[in-house]
Amino acid sequence: MKRLLMALFVGILLLSACSPASQAATSAPTQPVAATEAAAEAAPITLTDALGREVTLATPPQHIVITGKALFMILDAVYTFPEAPDRIAAIGSATQGSGNFISLVDPNYDAKQTLGKDAGAEQIAAAHPDLVILKSSVAETLGKAVEELNIPVVYVDFETPEQYTRDLAILGKVFQNDARAQEVAAYFQNTAADIQAKVKDATTKPRVLMLYYSDKDGAVAFNVPPMTWIQTQMVQLAGGEPVWADANPSKGWTTVTLEQIAAWDADQIFIIAYFNDPSEVDAGLKADPQWQNLRAVKENQLYAFPGDLYSWDQADPRWILGLSWLAEKLHPDTFKNADIVAETKAFYQTLYGLDDAFFEKNIQPTFKGDLH
Repeated sequence: MKRLLMALFVGILLLSACSPASQAATSAPTQPVAATEAAAEAAPITLTDALGREVTLATPPQHIVITGKALFMILDAVYTFPEAPDRIAAIGSATQGSGNFISLVDPNYDAKQTLGKDAGAEQIAAAHPDLVILKSSVAETLGKAVEELNIPVVYVDFETPEQYTRDLAILGKVFQNDARAQEVAAYFQNTAADIQAKVKDATTKPRVLMLYYSDKDGAVAFNVPPMTWIQTQMVQLAGGEPVWADANPSKGWTTVTLEQIAAWDADQIFIIAYFNDPSEVDAGLKADPQWQNLRAVKENQLYAFPGDLYSWDQADPRWILGLSWLAEKLHPDTFKNADIVAETKAFYQTLYGLDDAFFEKNIQPTFKGDLH
């Protein structure tokens, strides 16, 4: 009897060992989903940058360096991607007079290496990047030397509304997040299109003058932007006519005299200041007897271009706020129900996921210029 029971027990063990469930348990991969995701993450990335160069990255970059001219404009676009804080390893100075936005939104900011404003290829290489992102304007002066060290470089511009769409798509490839690139691009495109639709049937186009005020080394100067720059394009998109077109401005800011400013006789004048409080500049000009002779000043149409940590006139993501505000000033009847503070709050929520408490603590106190 004992032998019979033993035989039955052995038979049961043999049958269970050959069962389909047992075979599946021994032959199935341990983590098929994780393995698939890891393979996708390790796959090479090929993209076309702002210079039309095809760049192939062997693996998705995890140690990115961003530096060079107009650094904060690139960074503020880069940080619309949620992957940025973990993948940016070293950056140059991201300040412009009144603050550093990135230090407020990146929880890893203090752990990042900070490069000097004039950091060269050797300093960049010392940060051990697997990718360097630069503006195309420094391709010859800086980028070429970095490339010669066999460090991958991707160039962007972020200078015009059209370039924003293209360059966001480039970042979408870098961060493997095409959906986010499309979402952010759509925000800019839809906002600008809505403004254009509202001003296209305006009976008049105000004649507008945009002036950048500087007092470097104590020498006060007023400057107009090139026709291709975003400041000029903002005037056109907002339904205005830039009066300085006939001045044939150079590739950079062009200094103009008070006599020329008076001769243009603009309907509205907007004062830009990067390293001064634009409201204080505006008040000083309104108190100046020479400026009081200008029609725009007499008619209370001299405005300080607004901003927060950075001025809204620049080719920074905040240009869309500058466009909204400018359209409201040029066509007040069309935008009489607009609320620029609410629009600004929505901007920070949409692009950076920042809530009302953050906005009220860190952004609203930095407002400057004729915001209302």
